[in-house]
Amino acid sequence: MDVDKGMDNEQKDLEEREKEEEVDLIQDDKSIEQLEKKLEEKEKELTEIKNRLLRLQADFINYKKRTEKEKEGLVAFGIETLACGLFPILDDFERALESQTDKVGSFYEGISMIYEQLLKLLDKNEIKEIDALHQPFDPNFHNAMSMEESEEYEEGTIIQVYQKGYMLKDKVIRPAAVIVAK
Repeated sequence: MDVDKGMDNEQKDLEEREKEEEVDLIQDDKSIEQLEKKLEEKEKELTEIKNRLLRLQADFINYKKRTEKEKEGLVAFGIETLACGLFPILDDFERALESQTDKVGSFYEGISMIYEQLLKLLDKNEIKEIDALHQPFDPNFHNAMSMEESEEYEEGTIIQVYQKGYMLKDKVIRPAAVIVAK
């Protein structure tokens, strides 16, 4: 009988261990479920953080482009303002050079050198003279001061430039003042 009791005890112990293992497995299943939920939450959080980072990066790139464009605009505005102040001086230099009868003297050469330096400065800053003489009149580039009868040129052709026009890159900053054939 002792053997039977021993066997019964062993059986009971075995059953108890199995129950404990089942309880442990159930608890492990619950722990796994909890861990999986936490993992899902963390993955969602990570995805959200990645999306925020991408938006921030895009915002920064846009900000950088916008500030570069603003900077270029300010520089162009400064160049345009300076050039517009130089145009009357260039006009005066041209009149002075045209009025000189002694085109070989040192005064003429000095004025001519300064005038050429001013033209180089404009060219360096991408300011170009508008080619107007003998061109068709275009109100986008020319300002008609008057119209004159002409048998030599077609109607609408510029026959005289009263004041030179200038462009900064693709922008007209001073239209050419012209006389047009009619």
